[in-house]
Amino acid sequence: MTVAASQPLPTATETDPERQGWMKGLPPSADRAVMFQDESFRNFPQFRWAWSNLRQLVPTVNVWRGPGPASQLPRAERDIGGSVSTTMDGRPMTFARMLEETYTDGIAVLHRGQLIHERYFGALKPHKPHIAMSVTKSFTGTLAGILVADGKIDPQAPVAEYVPEFGRSAFGDARVQEVMDMTTGLAYTEVYTDKSSDVWGLRRANGMAPIEPGYDGPTTNFDYICVQKKQGEHGNAFAYKTVNTDVLAWICRRVSGQTLAELLSERIWTPMGAEEDAHYHVDRVGTESGGGGLSTTLRDLARFGETMRNHGRFNGRQIVPSTVVEDIARGGDPEKFKPAGYTTLPGASYRNQWWVSHNAHGAYMARGIHGQGIYVDPTAEMVIARYASHPMAGNMANDPVTLPAYMALAKELMAKR
Repeated sequence: MTVAASQPLPTATETDPERQGWMKGLPPSADRAVMFQDESFRNFPQFRWAWSNLRQLVPTVNVWRGPGPASQLPRAERDIGGSVSTTMDGRPMTFARMLEETYTDGIAVLHRGQLIHERYFGALKPHKPHIAMSVTKSFTGTLAGILVADGKIDPQAPVAEYVPEFGRSAFGDARVQEVMDMTTGLAYTEVYTDKSSDVWGLRRANGMAPIEPGYDGPTTNFDYICVQKKQGEHGNAFAYKTVNTDVLAWICRRVSGQTLAELLSERIWTPMGAEEDAHYHVDRVGTESGGGGLSTTLRDLARFGETMRNHGRFNGRQIVPSTVVEDIARGGDPEKFKPAGYTTLPGASYRNQWWVSHNAHGAYMARGIHGQGIYVDPTAEMVIARYASHPMAGNMANDPVTLPAYMALAKELMAKR
């Protein structure tokens, strides 16, 4: 990303991709083109177009929605734009202003299963998939949880029991639960603004960054995992590192005998009654990125959030075992989470690839860079699904505005019962 934090940022309205004309024209002019090979698709404001059109830039594999009808999302529109919160730095903020200030591409709010607010901005449309970034991890964690409930994965078993090839890597003496909770000790680093950080090697391996001249490192997801080095002990502390989720995805593939796309389609997308197919971006041998490669429509993201809020039941079916959802909602160990230093998430934890707030409402979240998210508030019976293209990658740029807005809205909805 080529945005310096010290520079004043143009607004969401000023960088609207439709207004700026990215990829308009047949063909688009050179100064309006967004491309993979020159990495312009990762530049702001170009990625305000790219995150809603990833399939035009990189190889993908489909996640079939199945042959049945889409499940219903009953509509009960409410005017919540004037809902007022106070940001973490003390500013008054309406819900509508929050959407603008955080470069929202789309938001869907469900209350008691009814769609009360749905808005789209920029390049996103109701039928178009948007990249979920690391919200993908929560899908992978949930699929793993389903396979645990099926008796196919033992969380206390060594990773190498399921994927022997990882035995010589940093994961050779890690247990599955440590991978699920990201408490592994790895030398891997994840700094999105530093091209020398290991996350960029992962991006080259998983197909989301071009191979540069002279590069001689791994060029597939599997090979990248095999060369990871250990640093410290497993099980001691949470550290957010996407490579853990890719290991978990490989475990899911091996025990199920299915690709991640097939597994997601069969176990969640089809029974949930998804409205549209989803897709994963894939590496050079067709392997999905289980840590950040899923793209879905906004409504289907909301459907998944509602499935979780209802203890895994949706569309007349028990899709995710209730024990899996309850394990996630209980959360992990806040003491292991604390050293990671997430100041906007005090008292939080991480469990099975979900972020658990431990706040007064027991809210838990799926989170991705640039503002992607699912926010499940069991107490308020509220789900918020959000896609965005914030110029800053880390959620530290979003949380001070979004999290207070979500809590304020939850309290309002509870008061109006």
